[in-house]
Amino acid sequence: MITATKGIRARAAAVVVTASAVLAGGVLTAAPAQAVTAPTLTAKGAYLMNSATGTTLYGKSADTKRLTASTTKVMTAKVVLSQSNLNLDTKVTIKQAVSDYMVREGYPSSARLIVGDKVTVRQLLYGMMLPSGCDAAMALADKFGTGTTVAARTKNFIAKMNNMAKTLGMTNTHFDSFDGLSNGSNYSTPRDLTKLARSVMKNTTFKAVVKTKSYTAKTITKTGATRTMGTWTNTNTLLGWNGTLGVKTGSGTEAKYCLIFAATLNGESVMGTVLTAPDAASRTADVKKLINYGYAKIS
Repeated sequence: MITATKGIRARAAAVVVTASAVLAGGVLTAAPAQAVTAPTLTAKGAYLMNSATGTTLYGKSADTKRLTASTTKVMTAKVVLSQSNLNLDTKVTIKQAVSDYMVREGYPSSARLIVGDKVTVRQLLYGMMLPSGCDAAMALADKFGTGTTVAARTKNFIAKMNNMAKTLGMTNTHFDSFDGLSNGSNYSTPRDLTKLARSVMKNTTFKAVVKTKSYTAKTITKTGATRTMGTWTNTNTLLGWNGTLGVKTGSGTEAKYCLIFAATLNGESVMGTVLTAPDAASRTADVKKLINYGYAKIS
């Protein structure tokens, strides 16, 4: 009994000494943090990164090629904003070819540009990125492509888009249009589109455009008068939610619902893409899950 009691006392003393040493050293080991559970998404493809470091935070079929719909216009903007000696206040006259294109394509999403109007490059960027104007995208492609005809210039501009994709390391991407109205070979992946977003969001003009909820443009008509074009409303309804800064929505019969997004809150920045979500509500829910997940992962 005496021996046993001495053993108990010795162990107790050892515990006291150990605890005292830990406290004296000011070091207390906290319980391991609970793991953050990866979200379940409805979109067929998704990717999320820490936009500050480029580190992958989440992937779901991140390298599977899918239709990109109007998220294609992010690359159109990237190519325009990469032009040397770019003057955003340069006026572009809207051509009949733009109107003809919209009719031929069955009146896709539009900035409601009118033939003969003189619109600045800056205004065309807003018209392309907020209401997702295919007419604005074509006007930009015609302006910044090289060639003697509208067809040649827009074709050349699309080639510039593909060259830019290679430069950015978008190895699973190909564009055959300037607006996402595919001719059968317009595709990318969630990872590639997020690479694109990370690059173009470094441009202050682009960042200012895509975080704008609404924009009213005034243009010069072919008679020289000033016309208010009305208000363009951003199709991205997530703007402002939990630090969301952009970037671009997309939708189509085959592409379903897509969104490239960026968000920053309390010094933490995430960026990503969802492709082929079944409907707009599911797309929104998926992106919210990813943003929250990203913040939790990097906090």
